[in-house]
Amino acid sequence: MYTSINSILLGLGGKCLLNWLLVFFQKKHICRSFLAAFSASLAVFDAALTLTFTILRTRTDGYVVLFGHLLTSYHMCLLVQIVGQIHRVLQWPVVVMAAVDHFCTVTQRLHANTARAKRVVYLFVTVLLWCLAALYVFLLSDFTPVLEDVSHHHMHRCWVFPSSQTLHITLLLLLTLSCTALHAGRFITLSFWIRALSQNSPLTSQTVDQSQTHSRGSFVQQAVCKFVLTWSLFLVFLAVLLLLPVGIPSHLDLNVAWLCFLNSLLVALVLCAVCPASQISLGLAAVPPDSFCEWKF
Repeated sequence: MYTSINSILLGLGGKCLLNWLLVFFQKKHICRSFLAAFSASLAVFDAALTLTFTILRTRTDGYVVLFGHLLTSYHMCLLVQIVGQIHRVLQWPVVVMAAVDHFCTVTQRLHANTARAKRVVYLFVTVLLWCLAALYVFLLSDFTPVLEDVSHHHMHRCWVFPSSQTLHITLLLLLTLSCTALHAGRFITLSFWIRALSQNSPLTSQTVDQSQTHSRGSFVQQAVCKFVLTWSLFLVFLAVLLLLPVGIPSHLDLNVAWLCFLNSLLVALVLCAVCPASQISLGLAAVPPDSFCEWKF
């Protein structure tokens, strides 16, 4: 879809401002999780892109020389399309790495020296993902830029690729969370009643199983409720976007607001899958850092 350059610049400016506000809001969690480190890198990347666009747009002659290279409106359109493709490539790797990071945090308590090593790993993986995504777009993908056949002095709009990848990932993770919650709650309760009806196990064992089942079911219910109540408005916003026929511009699809939502969603999903109620109460498991949901049980 064609979008005016001024609209692209306005969208990038709003995204950049929102990114830095959210990064500042969760500054105490920077480098304590992979998503926090990646959010900071995304804010820096978008700020550099917005600054480049602003310089090119405000030049009256329509071009600027940067490091010996002549940059015009053609390069603005080309750059925004490349950035959109890089963001699309990064979506699933970021989700997978964040899920693995949260799972390791919940299932294993880390010491201080290990936590410092994890910060280095987060920074390394973040830089590696950006580099690999850029190399894939330039060398392996079938990406073809779309540019208008006009002079750069008369170029006032750019072709922007739409994307709905964020919405699809969110829908898939929400379905997974629902299935995990049902499995952890109803299936455990059903299993208990099947064992309770049998005459092979003693009554004391049944009472212990019932207590554990109730504890796990209550833990899962609390985790899901905390997530839904915290992000209810954002869920409605995503549902409206899902119903719209036009997707999100690819250069705006990956943003820190969605990464914060993704962080809470993955925390809820991992907690429901592992059900570490007793481990958290005894200090044997840690909840991944989250600046929006208070994961207290």
